[in-house]
Amino acid sequence: MSALQDSLIELIRRTSAEIPDDVHQAILTSLENEKQGTIAENAMKIIDQNIAIAKNKSQPICQDTGSILFYVDCPIGFDQITFAETAREAVKLATKKGFLRQNSVDSLTGKNDGTNCGPGAPAFHFHQHRSAEVSVRLALKGGGCENVGAQYSLPIEKMHANRDLDGCRKVILDAVLQAQGKGCGPGILGVCIGGDRATGYEMSKTQFLRLIPDRNPVPELDALEQDILKTANELGIGPMGFGGKTTLLGVKICAANRLPASFFVSISYMCWAFRRQGVTLDAAGKIEKWLY
Repeated sequence: MSALQDSLIELIRRTSAEIPDDVHQAILTSLENEKQGTIAENAMKIIDQNIAIAKNKSQPICQDTGSILFYVDCPIGFDQITFAETAREAVKLATKKGFLRQNSVDSLTGKNDGTNCGPGAPAFHFHQHRSAEVSVRLALKGGGCENVGAQYSLPIEKMHANRDLDGCRKVILDAVLQAQGKGCGPGILGVCIGGDRATGYEMSKTQFLRLIPDRNPVPELDALEQDILKTANELGIGPMGFGGKTTLLGVKICAANRLPASFFVSISYMCWAFRRQGVTLDAAGKIEKWLY
């Protein structure tokens, strides 16, 4: 077994079993904010207990270990084919070890071969840069939260949502309202304003690679993120839809160029079991440092 394969198996194990510190801190803050003795407080306590048990036992945080999304930043000349082959083997071995559930099925037959590998699974996003560093970020995105993602095409007359930031605000909050705690809330939103239907969704998911407490460098988007987070948490939906103050843990928004004929707002939703981790690798494929 290669050093790279060992590193990727450990990345998968840790991503599946351990919530990143920034997400855990957001959950603990939300637990403190909920009113004592309420269903919302109890739901947040159970979530926190779940996190502790999964980490202590090195077992998946959720029975749905989700879609496997690799984001790889690599230098020019990096062998992407070998990396993808090694990563698929790592996924198969991690599944056999129980770090991932046998979760991926053939869409035509419904059959599950128990490997978590097949067309489009796992998914790879390679990005070249001029640095010599190789960094690998992994997100495991469950099906429940994927189901409550949404894409809007502005303008929408019945919502009075025009092609402006106020229109974006209206449809993003509508997506939260429609979810009603489904998707294992409290959730985190990743949003892309603009792009086409495919790249909008793709870019919305890259927002999950940001830290929960970070601030958007674009002032207009930063203001929109903070406004939606505050407003969503005043809707009273709360954890799992039980009511309370914690409907969202974070909102992350980016923008992409669009065609004049189109104005899409693509909204990806991540559950509280926000499984995201990353590493930098040395030339041999060994882990140099953890990114989250």
